[in-house]
Amino acid sequence: MDFVPFDDRDGWIWLDGSFVPWRDAKIHVLTHGLHYGSCVFEGERAYGGRVFETEWHARRLMRSAELLGMTPTFGVDDIVAAKAEAMARNGFEDCYVRAFLWRGSEMMGVSAQQSRIRACVAAWQWGSYFQDKMAGIRLTHAKWRRPSPETIPSEAKAAGLYMICTLSKHAAEDAGYADALMLDYRGHVAECTGANVFFVRGREIHTPVADCFLNGITRQTVIRLARERGYEVIERTIMPEELGGFQEMFITGSAAEVTPVKELGDIMYQPGRACEELMHAYADLVRGKISA
Repeated sequence: MDFVPFDDRDGWIWLDGSFVPWRDAKIHVLTHGLHYGSCVFEGERAYGGRVFETEWHARRLMRSAELLGMTPTFGVDDIVAAKAEAMARNGFEDCYVRAFLWRGSEMMGVSAQQSRIRACVAAWQWGSYFQDKMAGIRLTHAKWRRPSPETIPSEAKAAGLYMICTLSKHAAEDAGYADALMLDYRGHVAECTGANVFFVRGREIHTPVADCFLNGITRQTVIRLARERGYEVIERTIMPEELGGFQEMFITGSAAEVTPVKELGDIMYQPGRACEELMHAYADLVRGKISA
C-alpha cells in the first residue's frame, strides 16, 4: 500500500459538535447512511486558511439535507465554524474540507425516520486533483448515464447519487484515462464523474444545462469569471455528435478546480487561451488576488 489510509492518520475531526482524535471518529456498522445512501456532503478547498465560498457550501449542504428529508441539529453557522476550527486544529491552510450529514444507526430499514442526523467535518491536505493541468487530461465515455430528475433528487449532493460515478471513474482509470464524460438519460452531454464540463469555440463557451445534475459552485463561479472577461457563455443542450466541433474543453469542480482536457475518446482538443485564462482567473479568485 503506497498511500496513508484515511482511517489511520493523526489529527482531529469534528463529530456531532465535538472534536475527537482522528482515529476515534467512528460509526456503527448498522448505520443507515452506510446501507441506504442517506448521506449528503460537500467537498471544498481552502486556500491560505480560507475555505472558498464556505457559507455557500454550507447552505447547499443544508439544502441537500432538506431534499433528503433530513432535519439536522446543526445549522449553517455551526458547519462554517467547524470547518474553520478543523483547519486550525490540524494546522492546515491549503487543504480539502469535507462536511457531511447522514442518518445514524437508531433504525435499520428503508424507513428510518427516528434515526438521528449525524454531522461531521474533516480536513486533510490534498494537492492538485490533476497534475500539470495545461497539458490536459484524457477522458473516455462512461457507460452509465445521469438519471432523470423524476427518479432522483438531482439538486442534492447526495452520496447515493455517486455510485454510477465511482463505477464510471474506475472503468476510465482501468482503461488508462483520468475520467469519463457522462451523458444524461436523454443522451445529452451531462458532466464528468465529479466535475462539470465546458467546451470552447472562439469566444463562445458552451456548457450543458444543469437540469439533471448538480449545478456546481465552481461551475457558477467560472461562468461569471468567463463573462467578466468577455466570453459569451451559452448554457444549452449539447449532443455527443457536436463534440468534435470545439477547439478547447475543460472541466470544473472544487477538487478539479479548472482543468483543461486534451482528449475525449478519439477527439483531440488543444488547451489554449480560454483554458489558461480561466484557470489563472479562478486561482487568483480563490486566493484573494482578485475580488469576488
